[in-house]
Amino acid sequence: LRQSADMSAASNLRSEDQFLCSICLDVFTDPVSTPCGHNFCKTCISQHWDMNQSCKCPMCNETFNIRPQLRVNTFISEQMIQKRQLKIQEVFTALKESVERRLKKFIKEIEDKQEATEKQAEGLIKDLEQEISELMERSSKVEQISCSEDHLHLLQSFSSLKAAPPTKDWTEVRVHPPSYEGTVVRAVAQLDETVWKYMNDLFDAELQQVQQYAVDVTLDPDTAQTNLILSDDGKQVHCGDVRKNLPDNPERFSDCVMILGEQSFSSGRFYFEVQVKGKTKWDLGVARESINRKGKITLSPQNGFWTVVLRNGNEYIACADPPVRLFLLPGPEKVGVFVDYEEGLVSFYDVGAAALIYSFTGCSFTHKLHPYFCPSLSYCGKNSAPLIICPCKYSV
Repeated sequence: LRQSADMSAASNLRSEDQFLCSICLDVFTDPVSTPCGHNFCKTCISQHWDMNQSCKCPMCNETFNIRPQLRVNTFISEQMIQKRQLKIQEVFTALKESVERRLKKFIKEIEDKQEATEKQAEGLIKDLEQEISELMERSSKVEQISCSEDHLHLLQSFSSLKAAPPTKDWTEVRVHPPSYEGTVVRAVAQLDETVWKYMNDLFDAELQQVQQYAVDVTLDPDTAQTNLILSDDGKQVHCGDVRKNLPDNPERFSDCVMILGEQSFSSGRFYFEVQVKGKTKWDLGVARESINRKGKITLSPQNGFWTVVLRNGNEYIACADPPVRLFLLPGPEKVGVFVDYEEGLVSFYDVGAAALIYSFTGCSFTHKLHPYFCPSLSYCGKNSAPLIICPCKYSV
């Protein structure tokens, strides 16, 4: 039996190892395969080859004369999906069982209170019936004596009667129905705590599931409004006070301090994360390639924008038709954006809390989509922090 357990543990370890990149020793992000059959994170193997003169496989040292084209390992990606789906199912099952246990406990508390109240009422009824019986018996005797015409016998009979038995003052006696307020409030609070715990587990599993579709996003300087300042690596953007003298090409936003990602997507799923910490105003989301980029721009799906924005430091809005006010406390420091092109879905996540912020559903995408960013004006330094495109790491 112990040997069987050891073999099972070893098997599970091997199962987990197949999801680990041998370069970063973390779970695969966008897993790709080399021609020799070994698997790595796309970014890890690309950076590894960028830093070396020759293209060798880090696992078997096979050398490639020409840098090989890396292809997504769909098999690993689909195992990873199944593991997350299984985790979600496990969380749902655990939540269902926990709710059922708490419901049974709640019902038992109510039944116990009801039983105690019934016993109290039965005891009072028994005492009252006993007093009534004794009083009726005494009343009957008094009535019999009062009918006697023998006055001596009447006096002797009255003197022989026992003193009247003590009786309870029933005017103040009440049988109060059991109060379930405290029980209900406590049960609801416990249930709420339990649900949120499992919901957080579900959100965490859901976030991990979409994070596997992380893509490498960089900012497109040709689309940047001329006040925007980009970092050299194309991962950060903030608004400056002076407009740069740049050509007003068709791709560039002319007035609004907006910018798009270089990458475009017309199928499949993709995900990226942006740090918004320290900012009081920003826009994030995706936009159609064919959007208007000149003059005043209104954010809405009808105009080709699927966005969530922050205004006035604490007002979060999903720019739907009509806009939807979001109540987020505290607000996110890092926002994840996920798109399923065929499903017509755009979802926003609070990465730190592993919580869903908002989803646009039932969208109809017919054009290329680009990641969309707006760091907004700096407002005398109050909103000078940059938007930062972050690398995405996740665990199975």
